[in-house]
Amino acid sequence: MVKAMESNSKSRKESILIKYAIFSRLLVLFLTLLWRSLLQPYDTSATLNPPCLYHKDVVEDSPPLLVANAVSKTLENSVVWDSVYFLRITQCGYEYEQTYAFLPLLPFFISLLSRTAFAPLVPLIGLRAVMVLSGYVVSNLAFVIAAIYLFRTLKHHSELRLCSASIRRPYFIRQYIQKVCMLFSQLEACITCYLTMHRAYEALYQKRRVWLSLQVLVTGFLRCVCICLPFVAFQAYGYYNICHGRKPDELRPWCKARVPLLYNFIQSHYWGVGFLRYFQFKQLPNFLLASPILSLAMCSIMSYMTARPELFISLGFQATEKEKRSAARLYSLKDAVEPDVKTSSHEGNRDIRQRKSSRKKDVSVTSVAVDFVSPKKSGYFSADVFPFVIHLGLMAATAFFIMHVQVATRFLSASPPLYWFASHLVASPKHSKWGYLIWSYCAAYILLGTLLFSNFYPFT
Repeated sequence: MVKAMESNSKSRKESILIKYAIFSRLLVLFLTLLWRSLLQPYDTSATLNPPCLYHKDVVEDSPPLLVANAVSKTLENSVVWDSVYFLRITQCGYEYEQTYAFLPLLPFFISLLSRTAFAPLVPLIGLRAVMVLSGYVVSNLAFVIAAIYLFRTLKHHSELRLCSASIRRPYFIRQYIQKVCMLFSQLEACITCYLTMHRAYEALYQKRRVWLSLQVLVTGFLRCVCICLPFVAFQAYGYYNICHGRKPDELRPWCKARVPLLYNFIQSHYWGVGFLRYFQFKQLPNFLLASPILSLAMCSIMSYMTARPELFISLGFQATEKEKRSAARLYSLKDAVEPDVKTSSHEGNRDIRQRKSSRKKDVSVTSVAVDFVSPKKSGYFSADVFPFVIHLGLMAATAFFIMHVQVATRFLSASPPLYWFASHLVASPKHSKWGYLIWSYCAAYILLGTLLFSNFYPFT
């Protein structure tokens, strides 16, 4: 009965989350159309669409109807910033070296939708407009799926559930599926390395099983390889297209490197990305623009370090056994929580009888124990969040010291601890002023973001 009630409660909260996520997408779309109709874009070059260099067979259908033509122009005029590259890649493939900075997953889905589900619209509004519409659908659908994924990942933390349904909604102005996939793959690799380290330590020093420790290390390594393989494969694809079969004097500089990484070269050569390269006095406004998100990231990390210093000092090894089992369930490592030693059938049956006889007592004892859990070890400050906080620290350091700092808001907005910590501040009566400040910043960000970004003005 209790489980059924909990299941219904979770389903109801997930439905509310989906409604909030969809409403936020509609709100952003409405504001974007509103600001775009009231202001002229700063840069109008995005509307230019020269013929493809290699795919000469791509022909743009002319919309026959006036209404359809207006819809087509509205869709095409909404293409700004990185979406210009994604649309061009979808339409013409990877024509230039700098286009390889944009991974192919989003163009693939755009092409798939525009040639299948949305193909009947091509004669009405044209292929390019259909591709833009497909991009909108894919990006917003990815946003809703990401919100559901985060909610289900940590739904057993009652204090963290708030963030998925509220804080997350206004914070996201836009999200590129490329950035989401890259960040979630990095996060997955970080968690995999973290759990592999702990499981190998447990197998070697606590269970004294060397073979099991080696098995854990090999499995963790293979998982990390699988996570990084798509990115490596795309780099190999770029190397084959640009470097393979060319004479030595025709090779690009990165082709001659010992480890030829196209992505790093593009970021450095075309966009000036590098360690401390953005630390210039003229970039001070951009640092101010990124200061709110960086401040929130630093506060979330410092608050966690203050509450759980033993986890940082021990790299999570001082977490309690209950917290370790909770983390294993959270990260879907079923074998990490299974008993190592097989019990006999007699012991197993006796254990089952004991669990049945004490089930009612366990419910009452558990409910009392939950009430006495230290606030500093629950919710955002639980041990489950530790690898996420470490990952956020690495991301924040990268955004501040290496990247163009103004994109820190976009870059860090895919990090779950930001929303969990913001939710913690909003839900805490002690930090009500900070909660109001966060809500004010979110509202201002979504208004200014839709105004500036949609009209091609500099913004994150």
